[in-house]
Amino acid sequence: MMSNAFNDHEGYLKGMSKLDLRKLRAFVTVVEEGSISRAAERLFIQQPPLSRLLQGLEQDFGVPLLVRQPRGVVATDAGSVLLQEARALLSRADQLEAAMQRAAQGKQGSITVGFTSSSALHSFVPEVLRRYREIYPTVSTQLEEAGSTELLQGVLAQRIDLAFVRMPVHGMPELKVERVLQEPMLVALPARHRLATLPRDEPISLKILANEPFVLYRRPAGQGLYDAILAACFRAGFSPQIVQEAPRLTSCLSLVGAGLGVSIVPQSITRLGGEGMVFLPLVAQAQLSAPLYLARREDSDASAIINTFCELLRTQLIDN
Repeated sequence: MMSNAFNDHEGYLKGMSKLDLRKLRAFVTVVEEGSISRAAERLFIQQPPLSRLLQGLEQDFGVPLLVRQPRGVVATDAGSVLLQEARALLSRADQLEAAMQRAAQGKQGSITVGFTSSSALHSFVPEVLRRYREIYPTVSTQLEEAGSTELLQGVLAQRIDLAFVRMPVHGMPELKVERVLQEPMLVALPARHRLATLPRDEPISLKILANEPFVLYRRPAGQGLYDAILAACFRAGFSPQIVQEAPRLTSCLSLVGAGLGVSIVPQSITRLGGEGMVFLPLVAQAQLSAPLYLARREDSDASAIINTFCELLRTQLIDN
């Protein structure tokens, strides 16, 4: 191996197209040790195979890379350039391998989580998202708020990985839907309403609201809760007089507080405070509750990131 200036650019490019990480690692180790024998010990291989790797690397690039001296082996000018580049490439390769391992374990990549406005009001959803970001900081988490129907369409179209929705899903075999939790629904009344003086710990019957004007959130925005409220009223023997529909739960509460009518809302919405309103529980016979579902594609089990999110969600449910 004789010293030579690194002036064969064509040979260098040819070698770059045939890079072998084993050869590069062997080369870097030999230069760092300054000895083929010590490098062989460090790499846990015999000297002859190591020498063949080095010879192969020189053939790949078409230039000498090492020169023997009385005190050991040193890099040629070309070898010095290769040493710097090889270290960067090997470091990047190690990082890439680690990244692939993290991705295979669901610890790196990206995930898009959708939620309805009503589901986001429940403390469980933001807590799961906070814990997920805390435990898996190398996963890019994108959030999207929309109505249940739009979210489910996004999941089907693979724009959204997971979605927290309030409506049960029927006739969509491509989706896997599991119920996460269920919370009571409450009657929301203006503070000056005649029923606002009733004890707030005594459940009331839906029948009491038969002649009341109702304010509900629009069906496309909250189809599951909207349909559940209408069904419960029908079971109670009346059809609600809907005088106003609001685009979101929050605006629905504002209308109730302004005295436009009464509404039925998930218990978690009371976290907003509800100024100018009173919330009363419903009797069990009303059979009215607000479930929270997690929807994902049926084939999502192949995604380590989605599985990791679901495992964390189930852990949070147990802890709560």
